[in-house]
Amino acid sequence: MWLINSSVGRKVVMSVTGLALILFLTFHMAMNLVAIVSAEAYNLICELLGANWYALVATMGLGALFVIHIVYAFWLTLQNQKARGSERYAVVEKPKKVEWASQNMLVLGIIVILGLILHFYNFWFKMQFAELMGIHDAASNGGISPHDGSAFIRLTFSNPVFVVLYLVWLAALWFHLTHGFWSALHTIGWNNKIWFERWRVISYVYSTIIVLGFASVVIIFFVKSLCGC
Repeated sequence: MWLINSSVGRKVVMSVTGLALILFLTFHMAMNLVAIVSAEAYNLICELLGANWYALVATMGLGALFVIHIVYAFWLTLQNQKARGSERYAVVEKPKKVEWASQNMLVLGIIVILGLILHFYNFWFKMQFAELMGIHDAASNGGISPHDGSAFIRLTFSNPVFVVLYLVWLAALWFHLTHGFWSALHTIGWNNKIWFERWRVISYVYSTIIVLGFASVVIIFFVKSLCGC
């Protein structure tokens, strides 16, 4: 099959799944910003996205996209290393026109994965997963209801260790997105002379908005914990 056997096909799969994940990040970022404005509104969203059938279907679909994206990323990396052979061990000067993020996408991706594991532990495991395990009250869930997402945000980002870890994760995510976004658009064919540089700029702006949105939640809730707000 072309999407599996061809290197171009594998790049297309990785690009399409990556763009789909960027759309999810956009939704998730917008959802998290609601927590800054209204804890009640944010908790209502969390309840709607709890252990309901449509939320579970979406979670499984998202998980499939994520796994496919990771598998193809490692696959393409191994393919590129195999193609270079012993040349990859040679000391060479870094190409001037190659971005740092492009040279380190795998490392950045690994940091993003580790950050997601931490995020799952702090939020998904104690919310949707807890509901799936039949836990629906605060007493059985460490003192916080699975629907009280605002409380989990306040608890997590009152800890300076988690604040630093999340900000490092978001920095890696920014580098990963800025290169991955325009590279994906380039792969699927939106790469004419006029739009090539435009998509690069758009990817930087869009990725910055996403990351700043997430980071603002981390910082604002940390500041609130310091002042007891």
